[in-house]
Amino acid sequence: MIKIISKGKYKLVMQSDNDKTLVLGKQGYHWTLAKGIGEILTFCKSVHKEAYTISEGQYRLYDVKKEEKLIDLQHLELSVGEGKWQGYLLLTGLPTAKNLRNRIIATKELITKK
Repeated sequence: MIKIISKGKYKLVMQSDNDKTLVLGKQGYHWTLAKGIGEILTFCKSVHKEAYTISEGQYRLYDVKKEEKLIDLQHLELSVGEGKWQGYLLLTGLPTAKNLRNRIIATKELITKK
């Protein structure tokens, strides 16, 4: 079963302090590399001043369960060009105000088709 949780516009920006922030709709998440852990998203209570935009486009967040060729996790997909998408696995979902940090792992698995 593949269920869409949310979709909309995203923006990946570089902050003035050299940190990246992923903004899904109006909610921001700091995107950093944690030594020994990997890439993590951290819930932002407020988005800092942006220095420049890295990329922007559409996003789709899916919940996947019992699909033969897909891992049973939340999948985040970001459009990265005309008809192209980059997939990510969210091991414990998106961060929240209570669960501030969660892992994000790039994947070749894609749900969104051209």
